[in-house]
Amino acid sequence: MLDPVECERARVGRDARYDGRFFTGVRTTGIYCRPVCPVRPALGRNVEFFPCAAAAENAGYRPCLRCRPETAPFSAAWNGSRTTVARALRLIEDGALDEGTVPALAARLGIGARHLSRLFLKHLAARPTQVAKTVRVQRAKRLIDGTDLPLADIAFRAGFRSLRRFNAVFAETYGRTPSDMRRPLSRRQSGD
Repeated sequence: MLDPVECERARVGRDARYDGRFFTGVRTTGIYCRPVCPVRPALGRNVEFFPCAAAAENAGYRPCLRCRPETAPFSAAWNGSRTTVARALRLIEDGALDEGTVPALAARLGIGARHLSRLFLKHLAARPTQVAKTVRVQRAKRLIDGTDLPLADIAFRAGFRSLRRFNAVFAETYGRTPSDMRRPLSRRQSGD
């Protein structure tokens, strides 16, 4: 919850430590600002505080054209291309590359496939396909450790298109076959 006294002190003092942590709506102008806005601070009785820009807009305020709330720390614009990579990672976690392609994923993000690969290399030092492969192997390992499903079912649930590819990637990653990794459930539950 926002402490109005603390927010007011930060707003009047233009304290940069609070930038992106709250937004100020000015009732007399209908505009909302960041705490570091260069405009002369409004009177305290004319403001209200919001935890995010969306809350201020939902209350009917427009963004300030001087301090540009959309560029506040922790906003998508502030995070820059990391935001695109984070969105791509969520889609990969949800299986976007299990059945789809990198160009299709890039199109969902509104960018080209080459640009998506460059962003992944810049921020993660790995290509989208490499990340997807790791996600699938980790998903499979969790299923092997936590269920008694047949390995073929695990392969397809983890996102592999074939049992052969599942075995090859698993052996490449862990240096063992999936069946070598499987321990009886009773031994796993006892902590062995």
